[in-house]
Amino acid sequence: MWNFGQSILGGNEEDREEFLEDSDGLCNLSPVQRMYGFAACLVAGFACMLLSLIVFAKPIKFAVLFTFGNLLAVGSTAFLIGPVQQIRMMFDPVRIYATAIYIGFVVIALICALWIHNKILTIIAIICEICALIWYSLSYIPFARGMVSRLTVRFFDTEI
Repeated sequence: MWNFGQSILGGNEEDREEFLEDSDGLCNLSPVQRMYGFAACLVAGFACMLLSLIVFAKPIKFAVLFTFGNLLAVGSTAFLIGPVQQIRMMFDPVRIYATAIYIGFVVIALICALWIHNKILTIIAIICEICALIWYSLSYIPFARGMVSRLTVRFFDTEI
C-alpha cells in the first residue's frame, strides 16, 4: 500500500515520525489529510489569483484578491511540513531578506488598496509583490537566485 510519509521521506521510520510530530501537538493530521489541506489551499490560492484577473480594471479589488491568493498559495506548504517548520524555513538566514521583502510588499499592497485607495500605487505594489514572491520562491531552489542574478546582469548589461 502506498504511504505518503514513506514516499516523501524515502521510507526511513525515524524521518516519518519526525514528519508526523512536526506540528508540536497542536494539530495531528494524517499525511493524507495534510496532502488534502495542501491541495485545497494551493487550489484556492490559484483560484483567487485567477479570479483577481477578472477584476483587474478595479485595482483595489484586484490587489485584495491577488494578495489573499498569494498568501494562501505560500501558506499551503505549511500543511506539508508543518507551520513551525514553515516559519523556521522562512526565517532561515538564507532567505530572511527575501521573506521580509515579500511580507513587506504584501503589507504595502494591502495598505495602498484598502487604506490609501490609490490605484497607481496599488498596481506598483502588486508588481513589486510579484517580483518579491518570485525571488522568495527562487530561494528554495539551490543556486537559482545566483543564476537569475547572473542572467539578469548578462541580459541588461550594456556598454555605450
